[in-house]
Amino acid sequence: MNNIVLFDGVCNFCNSSVQLVIRNDKQNQLKFASLQSTIGQQLLEQYQVPTTVDSIVFIQDEKAYIKSTAALKILQFFPWYWKPLLIFYIVPAPLRNIVYDFIAKNRYNWFGKQEACMLPTKEQQAKFLG
Repeated sequence: MNNIVLFDGVCNFCNSSVQLVIRNDKQNQLKFASLQSTIGQQLLEQYQVPTTVDSIVFIQDEKAYIKSTAALKILQFFPWYWKPLLIFYIVPAPLRNIVYDFIAKNRYNWFGKQEACMLPTKEQQAKFLG
């Protein structure tokens, strides 16, 4: 499996972010699963990502990326007009992740959360694993 986005399925901000990614993945190269799902948990274990990681996870070329690096890797699948954001690769990951962690820590307070994971539409179902 390749080009897999694992996300917090109960987080409103995360679900909105996944919808943004789906809209911008024009070549349909990405697959999705919630961190809470069985397949999500299996992939975390397979790629040795601690289940305590409170982050987006991106799996590509048999490697798992987390936090801001995962977000930047996903951005590579977006149309050209998003590419200028890739300049943030020049910022060392520990510094990028300070901002990432601040948003992640506050996402439920700012954006809320759902009782259950997002259900994909019929059109989106092929993009979701499990």
